[in-house]
Amino acid sequence: MSKKKVYIISHSHWDREWYMPYEQHHMRLIRLMDDLLELFKTNPDFDSFHLDGQTIILDDYLQVRPEKRQEVQEAIDKGKLKIGPFYILQDDFLISSEANARNTLIGLEEARQWGNPTMLGYFPDTFGNMGQTPQMMEEAGIKAAAFGRGVKPTGFNNAVINDEKYASQFSEMLWEGPDQSKIFGLLFANWYSNGNEIPTTKEEALAFWNQKLPDAEQYASTNHLLMMNGVDHQPVQKDVTEAIKLANELYPDYEFIHSNFDDYLEAVMNDLPENLSTVEGELTSQETDGWYTLANTSSARIYLKQKNTTVERQLENITEPLATMAYEVTGTYPHDELRYAWKTLMQNHPHDSICGCSVDEVHQEMMTRYQKSEEVGKFLADEALTALTSEINTSSFSSDSKPFVVFNTSGHTKNQVVETTIEWKCQTFAEGVPLELFHQLEEEVKELTDFHVVDENGHVIPAEVVKTDVAFDYDLPTDRFRIPYMAIYVTVRLNLVAMPGMSWTTYALIEGKKEQITTSLVDDSTMTLENDLVKAEILENGLINFTDKLRNHTYPSGLIYENVGDIGNEYIFKQPWEDKALYAHDFPTTREVITNSPFVAEILITQTMMIPESAEELLDLEMRAVYEMRQRKANRSDKLVPFEIKTIVRLEKNSGQIKFNTSFDNQMKDHRLRVLFPSGLETSTHFAESIFEVVERPNHVNEATWENPTNPQHQQAFVNVHDESLGMTVANFGLNEYEVLPQDCTIALTILRAVGELGDWGYFPTPEAQCLGQQSVKFAIGFHGTNDMYQTFIEAKQFQVPMIVTKTDQHIGKLNPTHQFLAIDSKQYALTAIKRVEHGEDIITRGFNLSNTENCDVKVAINDYNAHEANMIEEFKENKTLETTIKPAKIQTLRWVK
Repeated sequence: MSKKKVYIISHSHWDREWYMPYEQHHMRLIRLMDDLLELFKTNPDFDSFHLDGQTIILDDYLQVRPEKRQEVQEAIDKGKLKIGPFYILQDDFLISSEANARNTLIGLEEARQWGNPTMLGYFPDTFGNMGQTPQMMEEAGIKAAAFGRGVKPTGFNNAVINDEKYASQFSEMLWEGPDQSKIFGLLFANWYSNGNEIPTTKEEALAFWNQKLPDAEQYASTNHLLMMNGVDHQPVQKDVTEAIKLANELYPDYEFIHSNFDDYLEAVMNDLPENLSTVEGELTSQETDGWYTLANTSSARIYLKQKNTTVERQLENITEPLATMAYEVTGTYPHDELRYAWKTLMQNHPHDSICGCSVDEVHQEMMTRYQKSEEVGKFLADEALTALTSEINTSSFSSDSKPFVVFNTSGHTKNQVVETTIEWKCQTFAEGVPLELFHQLEEEVKELTDFHVVDENGHVIPAEVVKTDVAFDYDLPTDRFRIPYMAIYVTVRLNLVAMPGMSWTTYALIEGKKEQITTSLVDDSTMTLENDLVKAEILENGLINFTDKLRNHTYPSGLIYENVGDIGNEYIFKQPWEDKALYAHDFPTTREVITNSPFVAEILITQTMMIPESAEELLDLEMRAVYEMRQRKANRSDKLVPFEIKTIVRLEKNSGQIKFNTSFDNQMKDHRLRVLFPSGLETSTHFAESIFEVVERPNHVNEATWENPTNPQHQQAFVNVHDESLGMTVANFGLNEYEVLPQDCTIALTILRAVGELGDWGYFPTPEAQCLGQQSVKFAIGFHGTNDMYQTFIEAKQFQVPMIVTKTDQHIGKLNPTHQFLAIDSKQYALTAIKRVEHGEDIITRGFNLSNTENCDVKVAINDYNAHEANMIEEFKENKTLETTIKPAKIQTLRWVK
C-alpha cells in the first residue's frame, strides 16, 4: 500500500480590512510580503506561498514598496508566489452579477500580466456560495473551486442521506450549477487553518499530527491529504520546512511535502473515487442549525448596500451603455477610467467590507471609495451624453424651444413618469452682477406663460409643469475657463409609455399653454390610488389593500411595519427571548395626498410608534464579556420613545408597480425594522434574484437540523411568491435581506438593523452600526398572473435604473432624434451588461435566462454588428454557433463585431 501524501500549502487569508482599519491590516501585509521575499531567497526548500487568490494584494504591497516590483515578478516567475485568479475575495451574494463577473475578468487579466495564475476558484471564507459558481468558473476556464462554508461534511463512515443535497461524506465532491455545469469542489472541512503553526519539536509535533491527520482522513476521499498552513492575517511560518522534515521522521507511513494548489489539485483530481457526492446550486449552510449562515450581514449597515447598488447601477446600467453608444461618434472608449472605477468599487466588495461586519473606520473609508467610483462614473456618463447629443439631429425643433434627450439604458421596454429640469434661459456672470442677475430672472419668471413639450414631429407630448425657479450653475468647457451663470429652470413631468430599451428620444420644451389633462389617479375621500392595472386602498391605520385589477384579486393588509429588538451583532440577528413584535398600524396614523396629477399620485402615511430606546444595560455587559449571542439574556429597555415612520406611496399612470419611499430618523439602538407584505398564497417555495439566476428556495427549513427562529435570505433586485394563477413581486433598492414567513406566505423585507458590535471572536464595539440618524429606503410591489411573471421580474430590476435626461440645443447631426441602439426580443431574458471589450472596440453584451426550468427564446440585435458567442472573460468561443434559444439558467455572453 502506497504512503498517504500530505500536501502542506502555506498561505495567509488576507482580509484587507476587518477588525482593524484598512491601513492597520495594510502595514501588516507589507511585513508579510517582505518576509516572503526574503524567505524565497534564503530557503530553497520552501516550495511556495498561496497569495489568497486575490491580485489586489500585489497592488497593496507595491503601493508602499514600488522598488520591489522586479523581486515580486521573479518570485512569481519561479513559482514561489502563487497568484490569482480573482481581483478580490468578494461576498458573492451582496454584489451584483456583473461585479462578480468583473472580479474574475480583471483578476485573471492582471494575474496573467504577472505570470500563470492558479486556476482555482478560491472562496475560503465567503459567507455562502452562489449557485452559478460552476458555470461562471467554467466560463473562465477554471475547473475547480475551494470553499469553507455551505456544505455539511458527514465523514467517510457516515452515509449521506439521499435528500441531503447540501451534504458530502468527503471533503472532495462535484458541484453542479442550475444549468448543469459541473466542476470539482473542495471543502475545507477542517477549515483553511487545519495545518497552521506546525510544531518543530517532537513532543508538540506528535500531539499536533495525532489530531490533524485523523481529522483530515475522516473526510478525505483519496490518499492525498491537504493541510492549510495559515489562517486570517497569519504571518508566514518561516520554519515550516523544518516542521515537515520532522513530520517525515515521526510518521514513516506518510509523505509530507511543502506544496501548492496546482500540484495538489492535479494529484487529487486524478485519483478521485466514483462515489463522490454531488452538491447542487447555491451552498448556504442549509443543512446546519441555521445560526451561522451569516445571512444577516445582508442587513448590517444597510446604507452600505444602498450606496453599493447606486454605484453598480451607475457603472453597469448608465455609464457603460452610454459610453458604448458614444463610441460610434467618438471612436474612443474610457477603458482605463472604467477599470479604475471598477477596481475602486470592488475594493468595497470583500466579504468583511460589503457585509458591513467590520469596525466603523473600515466602513467610513468604504463610503469614500463609493463616492470616488460614483463620481468617475458620472463624469464618464456626462462625457458620453455630450458626445451623443452633439450628434443627435435636433434641427426640426423651433429656435424658441429647448430640446432635451431622454435615454432608457435599462435594456428593456419601460413605462415611467420622468421628472426633469430644463434650463430655459441663462445669463453669465460676465453679463452682470450675480445678485442682480438672480433678481432680474426672478422677475422674468413671473411673466412666463405655461409650457408644453413636443416631439421631433411637433406633436404635443403629455406633460405638466411642476415648478419654475432661478438657480446658479456653471459650464466647464474643455478648451477654456469655467463659465458661471444664473438661469431660469423649468421642471416638467412626462409620462413615457413603452420606451424601448437601450434607446433615446428627443423632445423640446416650448412656452405656451396647451390643453390640460384633468384625470386623477387618487380618490382623496377614500385615500385610494388607482390606475388601469392596480389599486391601493390605504386604510386609516396605514395598512394597504392591494388589488390586481387584471386578475380581480385583492391582497389585503399589506405594508406592515414590524419592529423587534436585536441583541445580536453585525453577522447575526438575535431577538431577545421575551421580546414581542411592535407594529406601526397599532399606533397613531395620518394620511395625506401630496401629489395629484394626471400622471402620478402620491399619498404620505405618517405613523408614530413608541418603541424601546435600546436594549437594557445588561447587553453592554454581555457584549464586553464576549457572550455568544445565543447565551445573552438582555431584553429591551422599558423606556419608550417616539419613532416616526413616513411612507410616500406612489402610483404612476401606466405602471403596474406601486412604489414606496420610507424615511425615519433613527435615534434608537439594538432593533430591527421590517416591512411585511402578506400574499395569502399557498406555495412551498419562493423565488429571488441571485447572481445570474432567479433561484427557487423553500419556504420552510429542515426542522430536523434548523434551530434559528428566523430564516433570512439574500436577494438582489426582487423576491417573488406565486401559485398556479397569481403572484406578487417585491422589488427593492439596496435592501438585500428578506424572509418568507409561514403566516400568509408573507414577504418580509428588512429595512433597518441596528446593532452595537462586530461580533465573531472578540468584543469590537461598532456604534455606527446602530445606523443613527435620518434614513430613507425604497421598495415596490407588483402583481402578475400565469403569463406575465417575468415582466414583473424585469420591472423589479428596472426599479433600480433611472431614466437619464440631458439638455441639448438646435443643431444638425448624423444621429436620429429617436433611436434604439440595442433591441431585445424575449420575455424572460435579463440583460446585465453592454460594454466595449476590454482594450478593444468590439461590443460585449451579457444576459441570462430568468428561468431555471424553461428554455428562453431571445433575439438581440445591434445595427451594423454581428454577434458571436463568447465566454465570461470575453474570449470568442471557437466553433460555437450563436444560440437564440438559451437553456434554463444559462448565462450568455456575446461579442459583437462590426
